[in-house]
Amino acid sequence: MSPPSGAAPSGAALATPSLPRRMTCFVYEATLMFGIALVPSVLGTVFFAQTGQSHPLQTEGVVRAFALVVYGIYFVGCWSVRGQTLAMQTWRIRVVTADGARLSQARALARYVACCIAWFAPAMGAAAALHLGPWPTLGAVVLGIAAYALLALTAPGRQFWHDIICGTRLVDTRGEPAPARR
Repeated sequence: MSPPSGAAPSGAALATPSLPRRMTCFVYEATLMFGIALVPSVLGTVFFAQTGQSHPLQTEGVVRAFALVVYGIYFVGCWSVRGQTLAMQTWRIRVVTADGARLSQARALARYVACCIAWFAPAMGAAAALHLGPWPTLGAVVLGIAAYALLALTAPGRQFWHDIICGTRLVDTRGEPAPARR
């Protein structure tokens, strides 16, 4: 029996997307994030090239912090409004609470912070401790992402551990009707 119109199906009725689908979505998301990061970088480069000015906020740490804030706005906004980013819509994956409801902004923010910590912090910390250069750091991050993704195979419901901690889960939306166009 399907839930009444407008009601979310129970958490148990929602299928978990396969790990290869989730990781393909992850790669698509990374591609989109790279594109988003290029816009302020190009604008800043053109500004500084044309004016010859430098600014103390142009340091690597500040640029990274700015990127985390911009990405946070994107992810928290998408997850709390629709439950999907553009990449998740393409791969028909949605993030919901453990019982299948839409995420609040606070829970979406907690998930974003947990994602950053789980996916990137261990490899970035190890690279910093070992004083690795940019390319070895990138390799460490890629290995860290692969290792963390494989940990989902040991988690309840094969969800990612940050989702379990945050009380969220990724669900397959291929069986849902496509949203109506406005």
